[in-house]
Amino acid sequence: MVLEREAASLDGVVAVVTGGGAGIGRGIAQGLATFGARVAIWEQDEASATAAAQEIGGLACTTDVRNEAEVDEALAHTIGQLGLPTVLVNNAGGVFSSPLLDTAPKGWDALLRANLTQVLLCTQRVARAMVKAGQGGSIVNITSIEGARAAPGYAAYAAAKAGVISLTKTAALELAPHGIRVNALAPDITLTEGMASVAPPGAEASFAAVVPMGRAGHVDEMAGATVFLASDLSRYVTGQTLHVDGGTEAAAGWYHHPDHGHYVLGPSR
Repeated sequence: MVLEREAASLDGVVAVVTGGGAGIGRGIAQGLATFGARVAIWEQDEASATAAAQEIGGLACTTDVRNEAEVDEALAHTIGQLGLPTVLVNNAGGVFSSPLLDTAPKGWDALLRANLTQVLLCTQRVARAMVKAGQGGSIVNITSIEGARAAPGYAAYAAAKAGVISLTKTAALELAPHGIRVNALAPDITLTEGMASVAPPGAEASFAAVVPMGRAGHVDEMAGATVFLASDLSRYVTGQTLHVDGGTEAAAGWYHHPDHGHYVLGPSR
């Protein structure tokens, strides 16, 4: 079989992006639409969902993906308006500080619901619909580099993101007989509008020191990786976590010394 240009096309494909109203999710929604997909944005904030959908000619579904009934309603609305989704991007999530000794069960549960349980819920609902229709597809879970390394002060968040990586592998095996591929993307520092609004002066220089490629990532780079995983370019790829992080996961603690730029391991002073 010869690879053709059309393998990158998403023409006619219906895609769902959770948390697509801002940041990485919004960039991914724009990227999928650019390659031809009809995109439904499942987003808790109505204003950002509507604005993001209008930008790409997509469908806005104001949805709390932690809520089963709302997910079922969003899926039914998406099918009714656009057709059966065969691409799902589980991007929604949230984070707050959770030091191990201070984390209460309520906070632990909240972070797991926001970052892991909703991935199961959305994957289950959309995959059931694909299986019922006898239709294959692609599911992309957005995890984090924190799912593959320690994250002091963020125990629950890191545990949830590690769970996404594990769930991705198991879901890939269970859904492979149905022609549904499941993969994950793990970003590190990514310049979203939210990060730009809170980053201190000179933050870009500090990013350059810790990222082997010398800069933070951009949402369009996450979008490009998602288009790859959503399209036939990756039709034999499943159960994988792709680190779109400029090399930080591979670096494992090595970083550019701020004075001479050579790699050093650990504190420089």
